[in-house]
Amino acid sequence: ENQIRDVFEKFRGDFYQLPPMVSAKKHAGVPLYKLARQGKVVEREPRLVHVYRYTIDRIALPEIDFSVLCSKGFYVRTYVHDIGEALGCGAHLKSLRRTKSGRFDVANAITVDQIKITTREEILKRMLSLPEVSRMRGA
Repeated sequence: ENQIRDVFEKFRGDFYQLPPMVSAKKHAGVPLYKLARQGKVVEREPRLVHVYRYTIDRIALPEIDFSVLCSKGFYVRTYVHDIGEALGCGAHLKSLRRTKSGRFDVANAITVDQIKITTREEILKRMLSLPEVSRMRGA
């Protein structure tokens, strides 16, 4: 357990990450995933990313559950791969759930059952207008 925690700690703060071939990052105007589907591998530039914080929620080897708050452009699958390499055993991602993106947070989400019992006025208060969403996305 201590070795796992030590390795996670090495991947906190600023560090460089190599974008995976299966990503939307472009090479000569073509998304890498399209090149990967053709069986091509191209050189990619490592990019600076940042892990603001992480929590290791459960260690039940061979599985580790964790949460990470990271910068834009961060590749969680690459993060897991790199942690596995540093541990000397390899690793892959079994599941991934994005809980926050910009101002969108699952903590503010409501379920379909909640919608069914909520008044129209309350739902309208929580809704975002299209112009507001466009501003949030930088459109």
